[in-house]
Amino acid sequence: HPALAVSRAALLPPPGGPGDAAEQELPVESWPFASYGSALHISLPQAPRAGQLVTLLIDYEAGEGPGVCWLFPEQTAGKQKPYMYTQGQAVLNRSFFPCFDTPSVKFTYSATVKVPEGFTAVMSATSWEKQKDNTFVFKMSQPIPSYLVALVVGDIVSADVGPRSRVWAEPCLIEAAKKEYDGVIEEFLVVGEKLFGPYVWGRYDILFMPPSFPFGGMENPCLTFVTPCLLAGDRSLVDVIIHEISHSWFGNLVTNATWGEFWLNEGFTMYAQRRISSEVYGLPYTCLEAATGRALLRQHMDATGEDHPLNKLRVVIEPGFCLFLGVNPDDTYNETPYEKGYCFVSYLAHLVGNQSKFDAFLQAYVNRFKFQSITADDTLEFFLEYFPELKEKGVDSIPGFEFDRWLNTPGWPPYLPDLSPGQQLMRPAEELAELWAADSLNMEAIEAVDIMGWRTYQLVYFLDQVLQKSPLPEGNVKRLSKMYPKISKAQNAELRLRWCQIVLKNNLEAEYSKVKDFLHSQGKQKYTLPLYRAMWGSSEATRALAMETFSATAPQLHVNVQNYVKKILGLGGAE
Repeated sequence: HPALAVSRAALLPPPGGPGDAAEQELPVESWPFASYGSALHISLPQAPRAGQLVTLLIDYEAGEGPGVCWLFPEQTAGKQKPYMYTQGQAVLNRSFFPCFDTPSVKFTYSATVKVPEGFTAVMSATSWEKQKDNTFVFKMSQPIPSYLVALVVGDIVSADVGPRSRVWAEPCLIEAAKKEYDGVIEEFLVVGEKLFGPYVWGRYDILFMPPSFPFGGMENPCLTFVTPCLLAGDRSLVDVIIHEISHSWFGNLVTNATWGEFWLNEGFTMYAQRRISSEVYGLPYTCLEAATGRALLRQHMDATGEDHPLNKLRVVIEPGFCLFLGVNPDDTYNETPYEKGYCFVSYLAHLVGNQSKFDAFLQAYVNRFKFQSITADDTLEFFLEYFPELKEKGVDSIPGFEFDRWLNTPGWPPYLPDLSPGQQLMRPAEELAELWAADSLNMEAIEAVDIMGWRTYQLVYFLDQVLQKSPLPEGNVKRLSKMYPKISKAQNAELRLRWCQIVLKNNLEAEYSKVKDFLHSQGKQKYTLPLYRAMWGSSEATRALAMETFSATAPQLHVNVQNYVKKILGLGGAE
């Protein structure tokens, strides 16, 4: 990356050679590659033999690039000390250290990190040890692709929450994190192992990032990074972690060889997540969650147009002699690899027609390709080899459902898994939303519905229905707010987002302060941008609220999120 400055390279003497052998300086050049990175070219004195160990030393300086994020104290939860973290996916770690920055190459790594007193360093590594002078030594003993190397330095502490898990957070968040996740992670890991085979990474720790962290989670092995928005106070969002845990098999262990087939990571992970969820929470709840995912895919395809080239599972990022020349894989991120990918994996399961047989296939698949990077062709060839009777039937070329069509034709998935078990949870939510949208409220019917036992996605589904019907008749939202403090006073971020959207859509000025409080409490992109869009598109009063909130919170937001909000508010931010 242009932000990374290489000062020199040298060839080190082979291990076990004469003790006085000197290192040999090597010429270093930067060759053009793409707008977001160049090729580092180092000339060796002679061509190495196959299998020969070559030890290179590269001196470089980094820190200004997009993969290394520096936070001011006001961007953290404690507001006292600065904080630094790296974010490698998809191709940002080239601004953190010189590497083969492609998911097709896997390697082990070790690192020695010296940090100032009062700070702690953690990495995505299988072992770590603190030495004198506040120096930390890390080792990742399993091969991983470059995008999964991650480092955090901050005022952080840890607490055990299971036999192989601890939570990391700033001191002011650690009690909440321990309370929310104590005993939870192990339950999900055990179900994952039962379904997909051994968990090979040793520890599974979670690091709660500062509130300005713009993403939901990042599946760095041994140390998942997550938004502090998951700390709802009542365990109502702990199931979000199932997605990141599922990456321990799909993505981290079996990896897409190119970012053009990102669905191999995310489609399989969505399928695995919903398998674990079905075992833990039952099929109806999992179908309800999958229905919200399908609605997001619908929104995305309506916004981009179904035939947009990114709405294929195999995205041709750029033909040519090298991967992704000129087109940044980060620009291809959207719902399609997740939800359309999930539909394709569900279609493969549908072809098999037997859940336990398909579960056995997934275990065999993980075992066959563990620690490798593979293509969709590898996956589908293995599927047909594993089920020769399906290969004989020619299931790869059933008209309308051809594997080739799934991969290479943009648009809505040809097959949708049956989510009808979710109806038993959706129907009551739809009926209740209807009652609240009526001109004269039937309080007897409303009071007959007890929502106290509803889990997060059922409440989210109800609020989405209310939002679609908004603005409601005068006074209805005020009564709804009073009747359901479980919703209007929730700490759960998914509920807070929807409640704030309903408040804005219905011009409920008495609760505008809740919108402001939510935007002051976190900076996650998924929650922040929709609220600024809603404020900007509503009234003069909400536009003023948007300007006032942004000028107060801008310093605590990630720079990308700042720019997106500026764009919404017409302040000339980046695309």
